[in-house]
Amino acid sequence: MSPKKNNIKDFFKALPKNIFSGFVVSLIALPLGLGLAMASDAPPISGIIAAIVGGIVVSILGGSHVTIAGPGNGLVGVLLVAISTLGLENAYIAIIFSGLLLMGLGFFRMGTLADFFPSSAIQGMLAAIGLIILGKQFHIMLAHKIQREDTVDYLFEIPFSINDAIHYENKGLIFAALAGVISLAIMLFYSKIRNKYLQLIPAPMWIVILSIGFSYYFELGLHQPNPISKEYMISGIPSIQNIIADIPIPNFNNIWTLSFWRSVLALTLISSIESLLSIKAVDKLDPEKRRSNVNKDLKALGLATVGSGFLGGLNVVTVIARSSVNVNNGASNRSSNFFHATFLVLFIVLFSTQLTRIPLPALMAILVYTGYKLASPSVITKIFSIGKEQLIIFFVTLIVTLKIGLITGIIAGVIATLIIHIVINKSFGLFFRNLLKPNVLMFKEASDENNFYVSVKHFCSFLNYYRLKKQLDAVPENEDVIVDFSMCEFVDHTVMENMHSYQELFNKRGGHFDVIGLDMHDTDSKHPFALRRMLPVPKIIKNNLTRRQTNMESLAEDYKYNYSSKKEKEVSFLNNFQFFSTKNVNHIYNKLSHKESAICMFDIEFSEGEFIAKEVVRSTMLYIELNDDIPKFTLDKEGFLEKVSALAGFKDIDIENHDDFSDRFYLQGENKIAISKFFNDDVTHFFESNPYYHVESNGNALLLFGKERLASLKEIKALFGFGKRLKEVVIST
Repeated sequence: MSPKKNNIKDFFKALPKNIFSGFVVSLIALPLGLGLAMASDAPPISGIIAAIVGGIVVSILGGSHVTIAGPGNGLVGVLLVAISTLGLENAYIAIIFSGLLLMGLGFFRMGTLADFFPSSAIQGMLAAIGLIILGKQFHIMLAHKIQREDTVDYLFEIPFSINDAIHYENKGLIFAALAGVISLAIMLFYSKIRNKYLQLIPAPMWIVILSIGFSYYFELGLHQPNPISKEYMISGIPSIQNIIADIPIPNFNNIWTLSFWRSVLALTLISSIESLLSIKAVDKLDPEKRRSNVNKDLKALGLATVGSGFLGGLNVVTVIARSSVNVNNGASNRSSNFFHATFLVLFIVLFSTQLTRIPLPALMAILVYTGYKLASPSVITKIFSIGKEQLIIFFVTLIVTLKIGLITGIIAGVIATLIIHIVINKSFGLFFRNLLKPNVLMFKEASDENNFYVSVKHFCSFLNYYRLKKQLDAVPENEDVIVDFSMCEFVDHTVMENMHSYQELFNKRGGHFDVIGLDMHDTDSKHPFALRRMLPVPKIIKNNLTRRQTNMESLAEDYKYNYSSKKEKEVSFLNNFQFFSTKNVNHIYNKLSHKESAICMFDIEFSEGEFIAKEVVRSTMLYIELNDDIPKFTLDKEGFLEKVSALAGFKDIDIENHDDFSDRFYLQGENKIAISKFFNDDVTHFFESNPYYHVESNGNALLLFGKERLASLKEIKALFGFGKRLKEVVIST
């Protein structure tokens, strides 16, 4: 019972912050809800209804912690098409059905849906949505309503609208356009004014306050009517009583048309993708380092959308901008989402008449700014820096979305990505031969570190990333994870971007996330998110070092060592070690060495067996050259196999007066007397008080490694430190 009491106590303790955060978010949600609804050709109040219903339902039933629910930017284009083709009443029915499908995605645990789409295709889709919003609303922002059939035509008309606005003679239109331009300036420059008092009120709410103040100034101060043209003022904000009285009566007679279900699918697809991406982003911001239950959130969002549709509201999604403001203002639980909805109800009850004093161009300026942010040139620059092929995917998705539609656009992006991957790898079979094969193996290594080791085979792209994600999501973020792509021929941009997100998440929450095995993969870009492919003859270019290689290079500088990523075929110094007596060494690479030091660390590739039994292994090893001769021996941690090998005649050498060492270690060698003499008190105590490693002597050098796989940076540092200390102990004896 005590944890429950503590939770209740913590809840009430954090209540003031959550109430304040909910209030601040409501100041943004109010103008955005009105603007998004009008941009979708829906009644202004429908956006507020979505925010209220979403805030209440998701705060009670949702699976996230600090997210905000309400109408989303991404749905403007789809709702616009749905309302224009189906009519407003049928569009509400489409919203209800999309909510039911969203609930279905949650019940069938399809929270991984967003992972099935390439990152660049999603960016292209979001940019297209941004251009749709910007293209349509820019003209209204300048008090210039036009009707065009194509979104691209709206964009091409922008210079003409600017020219017309400059030459307005109608006073009402001039003031309307000025309201839009000033509002856009507020959105652009608000973040640059670093004043804590000014920024207590978000930029969209400043636009609302100044707009209403401007109206009252003319009415009460100058005793004149508002100079802004009436056709560019908000109208039709009903009271709560009227909202309830005007609840649409659903009519399901027209649901059997193709256009209806096309709208339903488009609304569901965009709602789920926008929500899942936002939840994932907000989880990174959560100060308490919690992970959302995305399937539970999808069910709550779906139920909220159904309720919103019945009440005459828009789709309910998780929104990133409002959620970010929520976190920044100290929110700690879902109650802030509830209070944001509560304040919206109060605004409608108390100030519904005042809201009609807001100019339409002022609200459209907020959306123009939002559209620009989604499709800004910096997005294109970032994608180009990742790789030229990503730019192709981005523009294919963007252009098809603008010209045909959102569903067709995202499908075109997926197909373009798949074609590009096949061309890059020059292999159709790599993907379709291995698509249905299990390619992810994860286990917890039995060692001092207890790492979760994940090995990925064949290929890893948006097509099968869900398998890797499922395994990684099962690991607590305060653990150590090593993801090994050395057996993977191809890793795409989507996977690389997600690996970076996991690294940030684990580092933030006290864990450690290492990606290894990409050193022999080729890439055409320096960007860490660039796709990687293994070539028959890999070319390791200094400028294209992986993150692990860059860290190794930095480590070499710290130790005053030289680092080389190049493959070296000269490996004769390994020939006399027992470990390689039945193995064939191909090459070493990622070498850390020093001319005057006898210690050398490297990654190594060797093979075991031949023909169909041949297995290629990559590992990280440490080589210590000694000035004096020492006995040949092999030292390992004693386990079940070592005990069984003793029955087969392989004798374990026990060291007198060191029972603990003899019980824990398996020591083997031909010259028992020399080996016993070498393992004196200092050497024996050293091994007893340090982590286990495979240690082998060939008579004049030592070979050390932890596991038969590539080591993470953390393991490299530990192995290097172990080797330096061991050398000092050996030299002193």
